[in-house]
Amino acid sequence: MSVSATRATTITYSGDVAGTETLSAATNAASPGSVTVQTLASGANTITVPSTTGVTVTAVTIVPPVGNTTSITLKGISGDTGVRIHNTDPTTVAIDSTVTSFVLTAGASISAVRLFWS
Repeated sequence: MSVSATRATTITYSGDVAGTETLSAATNAASPGSVTVQTLASGANTITVPSTTGVTVTAVTIVPPVGNTTSITLKGISGDTGVRIHNTDPTTVAIDSTVTSFVLTAGASISAVRLFWS
């Protein structure tokens, strides 16, 4: 059975600037349509992109657990400086079909980090 995924980011402004911007990504007709739950160890954690015949991952949404206070840094490889992501807000990263893994570096162990693959 095939899975089709669509992603959109909606930004709503209020106050001195008012408006709504919706940024839509291309539909992925070969999405894995899956969610994995990870426990990140303190330090570098290599995350493997799901790979199945007929499936193409075009994005991952990283959702830290509610109330998380530990740093998470997204990296291409463990030696990169990377970018620290928000402790609790979801982070969506569009990825090329050639990407097979990336690294999440945690300041301490973090349980129940959800990865939505689309």
